[in-house]
Amino acid sequence: MDISTETVNIPNAPVQNLSAYFARPQTADKVPGVVVIHEAFGLNENIKDITRRFADAGYATLAVDLFAGRNQMICMFRFFGGLFFSSLDNEAIRSLKATLNWLEVQPEVDSGKLGAVGFCMGGGFAIAWASTDPRLNVVAPFYAFNPSPLSAVERSCPVVGSYPEKDITKGSAERLDQELSKHHIPHDIKIYPGAKHSFFNDQGGNHDPAASQDAWERTLAFFKAQMG
Repeated sequence: MDISTETVNIPNAPVQNLSAYFARPQTADKVPGVVVIHEAFGLNENIKDITRRFADAGYATLAVDLFAGRNQMICMFRFFGGLFFSSLDNEAIRSLKATLNWLEVQPEVDSGKLGAVGFCMGGGFAIAWASTDPRLNVVAPFYAFNPSPLSAVERSCPVVGSYPEKDITKGSAERLDQELSKHHIPHDIKIYPGAKHSFFNDQGGNHDPAASQDAWERTLAFFKAQMG
């Protein structure tokens, strides 16, 4: 599928100069929208490639740069602190909501079909965000930490999660699976045997091709089931 890409600025965000990488299929039809949330490495070429892959699969996809114009280390310290202590209302979540405000009004986007995917730090934000924003139809966390408190996911949309066995987030996956089941929220949480953190990053040293391919296919199938 032919796609187009551009860098856009997000207005009315809680921080100045919030920008994002926008990739969308070249079609006259309205398509679902997806927000991609990067890991601690920021909006790098790997995240841009994932954004283009979603666009090629038929989604108008926006990868927000949560570090835009600011010191990355300071942002990471603040964001990870937010994940563990105030994950349901922090600067990152407010930035993601502003990002979705921009995406949902784009002419090619079906505003009734919106999702998010996040990696590590971004995956944690995806789960927390899903627990506070009813516009989201589905989220896909990869090797993510859970929000605090975990009970907040009773308000979450459906979740498809992919986690490595050889990683601290394996425990997060198990607890998330139990909590989502408790609240009868549709979900597909899978832990990949032998996989390590950032296994989906095909430009990193822990890339696991088999786990990555299976996680990609599961994510697309789950998104299609929830959004069409």
